Formats: sequence, structure tokens, C-alpha cells
Amino acid sequence: MTERLPGYRPPARWLHWITAAAVLLMIPAGLIMTREGIPRPLQDALFLFHKNTGVVLVPVILARIAYRLTHRPPPLPVSVPGWQRRAAGLSHALLYVLLVVMPVSGFVRVRSGGFPIELLDRLGAGPWLAKSERLADIAQGIHAAGAFVLIAVLALHIAAAAQHALIRRDGVWSRMWPVGGS
Repeated sequence: MTERLPGYRPPARWLHWITAAAVLLMIPAGLIMTREGIPRPLQDALFLFHKNTGVVLVPVILARIAYRLTHRPPPLPVSVPGWQRRAAGLSHALLYVLLVVMPVSGFVRVRSGGFPIELLDRLGAGPWLAKSERLADIAQGIHAAGAFVLIAVLALHIAAAAQHALIRRDGVWSRMWPVGGS
């Protein structure tokens, strides 16, 4: 049965779900836009979406990290085994690291590759980096590897959430759901 647990506060919930929605849209956009044979107009639209959503997401990620550093999450139920607690802590830490690494490596890849980031350009932000194919290639490698690590960690995170919601029904899922709870 569902145990009544203290939930995350509304700011944590909304920052989580805004981030989740953006990342879950950016992953397929990023995977599709880099494939060979994609029609150029679709590829251009996906690049625009991916880059500019990343720009919008950065302040959300920074707010989320600041909030997390100043507000402890509610405790897990005592029924969660120690190994799952450690796995949850490790996966959350890795997600936060990836939420920083991905936009930074994407920014470095695009700017050092000499490409625009339209939203930043409209805001008057300079390129901040000189063109460097070597740096662009390194950043692209980091971004590509990070994408696959992010996909794997997100798959585990979603599987764990589903397990708590559908199988264990232990109240862990409802703590982060954006409506209800305390």
C-alpha cells in the first residue's frame, strides 16, 4: 500500500518536471538532427530547437541546483533497501553533473565550431570562444558520450520511478509528482 510520505516542495517539483520535459524533448531532437539523410529544413529546425532550448534550460538547471543545495530532499521510506538508497544518490548526482556537462559541452562545441546560438546572439551575447576545430571536436565528443550516459541514467531513473509507482506503490513516486502531496 502507498505510504504517506512527505513530498518535495512545489519549487523542487516544478523545476524537476520542467527540466525533465525539456531534456526528454531534446534527446530525440539531438539524435535525429545529427543523422545522415535528414532533410535539411528538418535538420535546421531541430538544431535551432536543441540549441535554444539548451539556452533556456541553463537558468532552470542553475535554479534547480541552487534549490537542491539549500533544501534537503524528503527522506526515502524506511522500506527502501540501502543499496537502492545508494543507487538513487549516485544516479541523482550523475544526473546533476550531466545537466551541467551537456549544455556546457554543447555551447563549447557550437561556439568553437563557429556556429550561432540564435537566442544568445539575439540577446547580444558574444561568441565568448574563438573558433577552434580541435576544441569543437573535443566538446562534440564529450557531448556525444554524455548524451548516451544521460540516456542510460535517465532510463534507470524512469524505471526506478515506475517500479516505485506501479509495483512497490510505496509513495516515492507521489513525492515528486507535480500535483498533490505535501
